[in-house]
Amino acid sequence: MEGKGCCGNFLQRCKPYIAMISLQFGYAGMNIITKVSLNRGMSHYVLVVYRHAFATAVIAPFALLLERKVRPKITFPIFMQLFVLGLLGPVIDQNFYYAGLKFTSPTFSCAMSNMLPAMTFVMAVLCRMEKVEIKKIRCQAKMVGTIVTVAGAMLMTIYKGNVINLVWSQHIHSHTSSPVPAATTSSDKDWLKGSILLILATLAWASFFILQAVTMRRYPAHLSLTAIVCFLGTLQSIAVTFVMEHKASVWTIGWDMNLLAAAYAGIVSSGIAYYVQGLVMQKRGPVFVTAFSPLMMIIVAIMGSFILAEKIYVGGALGSVVIVIGLYAVLWGKYKEYEENKIETIPEPIKSCGEHGHTLAIIDDIEANNHTQLQKIESKTNKPAVTISVPIPKQSMIDMETQKA
Repeated sequence: MEGKGCCGNFLQRCKPYIAMISLQFGYAGMNIITKVSLNRGMSHYVLVVYRHAFATAVIAPFALLLERKVRPKITFPIFMQLFVLGLLGPVIDQNFYYAGLKFTSPTFSCAMSNMLPAMTFVMAVLCRMEKVEIKKIRCQAKMVGTIVTVAGAMLMTIYKGNVINLVWSQHIHSHTSSPVPAATTSSDKDWLKGSILLILATLAWASFFILQAVTMRRYPAHLSLTAIVCFLGTLQSIAVTFVMEHKASVWTIGWDMNLLAAAYAGIVSSGIAYYVQGLVMQKRGPVFVTAFSPLMMIIVAIMGSFILAEKIYVGGALGSVVIVIGLYAVLWGKYKEYEENKIETIPEPIKSCGEHGHTLAIIDDIEANNHTQLQKIESKTNKPAVTISVPIPKQSMIDMETQKA
């Protein structure tokens, strides 16, 4: 029984890590498929619309069926938070990211996304969701890691360098010696423009995580929140597309890579990702959720060099290494903080409450076991008190009878 309990606790602890690692593989596939679709001329504004339309169509039925009894009412402040979430994630982040991806490459875009934990940490500090104690080493590590991460992103933006020739990429380039289309070749000016767009997209994505963590405290129905954000993002993206795209032909989509890119990005990268990130964020916080982006960069670099014959530059490689070093300095500090809070806090079965008496019971296995053990100890200590108190009146009655006699 003890072995099963230890195994269950281990699996429970591994769930957040497994979920986030799986999401990185999903994001990596989205980057490759989307890059192919954008190179074929699909408008990134239209892609954002179709992406979140697919996400809404997939998530909404589950939200209606599974959360019809626990879904809280949407007040005006909650609606405004959902509206801003739809603006930050689906509209600003996705359009800027796709535009930056079009001007650069999938590996470069993923490397720039590694700034996300540092930006999230800074915004969490500004919103008082993270405590900064400068005298402690963990806080110093998070601050230094943030600075190093930003420096790595600046290095990637300013310095491009020569092409790194990999063994398999040379083999691919020798077979694909045909001239490269103009859409796939980016000048230095476009590369700088794409870098700026990716930084703005990462800033919007960090803001999305912070606001999502705040909104989930007041609206704890995860599936419903995801469906509403995707739906509002779809409507907002349609309005933006009507302003930016004036040709009706951009809306046409067939049974090709464009449809695959929209469906895959909508179902995996928007619908499933928003929901899983919300669940993990509620237990481990927004900084933990953004900690696995370097894995996506490695996966995309390998897939891109094979599938797209992508060129990797010296500046991008050096900047990526610097960003990863800074990232894991932030993660080390966050891990130490999590361990300290785990030791200091008293186990509580109910962590947070929703509106109208709806409670969110986030009960860890360790805390539940400790709680049940305490109850067993109390019950054992209470039982002898009852048995001891029973014979006392009998003894007093016997003494009174002997005195009367």
